[in-house]
Amino acid sequence: MIQISDNIYIAEDDIQLSAIRAMGSGGQNVNKVSSAIHLRFNIYRSSLNDKYKSRLLALSDSRITKDGDIVIKAQSHRTQEKNREDAIERLVALIVSVTKEVKARKATRPSLNAKRKRLDSKKRDGKTKALRKKIDF
Repeated sequence: MIQISDNIYIAEDDIQLSAIRAMGSGGQNVNKVSSAIHLRFNIYRSSLNDKYKSRLLALSDSRITKDGDIVIKAQSHRTQEKNREDAIERLVALIVSVTKEVKARKATRPSLNAKRKRLDSKKRDGKTKALRKKIDF
């Protein structure tokens, strides 16, 4: 079980991890060793709450496929274990970003004092710029 928050867990069966060869520079080690991790997490088949599933599917993230799979490729570390931890941390961060409740914004108006301060600063800036002009004789 992977703990997301106090009451949200992901079963390890929901995550598919496979080792692949990393791309990029790294010499002979890259060509021989499968140190990169390819993580797949299907949103529809997961044990998450329906509310979080719909929020994940509504995200416009390139890591989420049309089939509802989250695909994360971790290859920044040299070892397979660190790449596995990195991939899982990135999945957890993505799910945590969906679990946060966004408070609705209340429309407010600026106070009279705030309006007065804004206008005073505009007048002061205008006077400063007027002093920069050439003086005509």
